[in-house]
Amino acid sequence: MPSLFKALLSAAAVLIASFGAVQAAAAAPAMWLVKSPHSAIYLFGTLHALTPGDRWRTPLYDAVYAKAQTLWFETDVAGADPLAVQNLVARYGVDPQRTLSQKLPASDVATLSRTANLSRLDHLRPWAAALVLSMQPVIAQGGKVEAGADIAVTREARAGDKHVKFFESLEDQARLFADLPEPAEVRYLSDVLKDRARPHRSLARQEPLEQAWLDGDLARLGPALVGQMRTQNPALYEALLKHRNELWAARLTAELATGDRVELVNVGALHMVGDDGLPALLAARGYTVERVQ
Repeated sequence: MPSLFKALLSAAAVLIASFGAVQAAAAAPAMWLVKSPHSAIYLFGTLHALTPGDRWRTPLYDAVYAKAQTLWFETDVAGADPLAVQNLVARYGVDPQRTLSQKLPASDVATLSRTANLSRLDHLRPWAAALVLSMQPVIAQGGKVEAGADIAVTREARAGDKHVKFFESLEDQARLFADLPEPAEVRYLSDVLKDRARPHRSLARQEPLEQAWLDGDLARLGPALVGQMRTQNPALYEALLKHRNELWAARLTAELATGDRVELVNVGALHMVGDDGLPALLAARGYTVERVQ
């Protein structure tokens, strides 16, 4: 069972690091500069699971990191206690009353049985099962959360006595999914199952995703993910992206208004995209926002 909890934690990070479409400025992961009269905040879109050995850091990122007094991350994955994660999954990701088989349409149950060991997943809530399944191809392709930008930079910042802040706790993220209406949970799992069941699905599809991020070419990934989530599963879109971005933008607005400082925000690249993305939300508050990488 501990490996299942690790998979859930890893999958949550990968999901939150999904992409939307913006125009690439350079062949490097995307980064924005937000300026107020007193402060500067850099927004860096991360990919939480990477192939070990990927060279994603650039001279600009290193320069920003060196001068940043504060570094922000979504949550403390690097410092997560395995027992605490296990307890969160047991509390928020397990349904002792009704199984997946009872919640899903018969066609999805059949697909799930072909895709995974149903007996190992049947006690999970749909959102938790969806995260496990969405992570499997990434792990099989060699991607590791331990090699992702977030964990690597979190550990470096702590070792270097940087001031580290987190937007959310692990429980906040678990509750984000657990508070979804059941139809939104089921739709989320159904969409994952459909994607896994497509004839053209292959592990090779993971490489272009990672390469597009490394190139800063988010436009190559297209607007499908954000657009489909927004129109087909609006409750998931609201909880996973829009509401969180608004909360984070409010916290960053307070940071921009206080003192002379440089801060570096490292969060999943999807949080940078579109009218509900952090760059757009901060620009709407009157700050100068420029994509610098």
